Amino acid sequence: MSQRYFDLSDDVYLEGRWELGHPRDAQGLKLHNPWQFRMGRPAFWPERVRIPVKIPGTVLDYSHAPFSIPVVHVRVASIFKQLAPDDVQFFPVDIEGQPDDFLIMNAVHRVNCIDDEASEEVRYWMPKNGLPEKVGTYFSVWGMHLDALRIGSPKVFRPLHWEVSLIVSEDIKLALERLGATGVRFKDVSPLR
Repeated sequence: MSQRYFDLSDDVYLEGRWELGHPRDAQGLKLHNPWQFRMGRPAFWPERVRIPVKIPGTVLDYSHAPFSIPVVHVRVASIFKQLAPDDVQFFPVDIEGQPDDFLIMNAVHRVNCIDDEASEEVRYWMPKNGLPEKVGTYFSVWGMHLDALRIGSPKVFRPLHWEVSLIVSEDIKLALERLGATGVRFKDVSPLR
């Protein structure tokens, strides 16, 4: 039986949950390159990041700041550090009004593994879309499934040219569920059998 994989996202349907604001630097200015934390490559930020709470509510163990930047409680980070230490980076975060430790989590791998045939629908950027640098990359992916033969060893990664998705292996999903991590939402993107 092949490994199962899941698209991990922020459960925006939780009633009464908090919403995080735009990440800021030590001087309170919006980060100049927040996308670096969701591109599937190693990132660099030399200082603590500050994140305001845009809408107060229930504090979550896993949530997204703007640009779909994963922000995790240290207990969630410990799962990733234990099960996928070579696949993630962490950057310390101060969240307004929170005494607990939180971190930005960055997946450092991009894997060319989307199975176009098994996925419900994939569309590509075309020359007519007016963005030549994106031509040939994914415009949209619906009902995504992965090709197990192209994944390799990473347990946490972003699909190449569809970096909006954060993929985790089944053992990480199960560990987060055992922990009772709040804010996590999983969608099965496993290879079709």
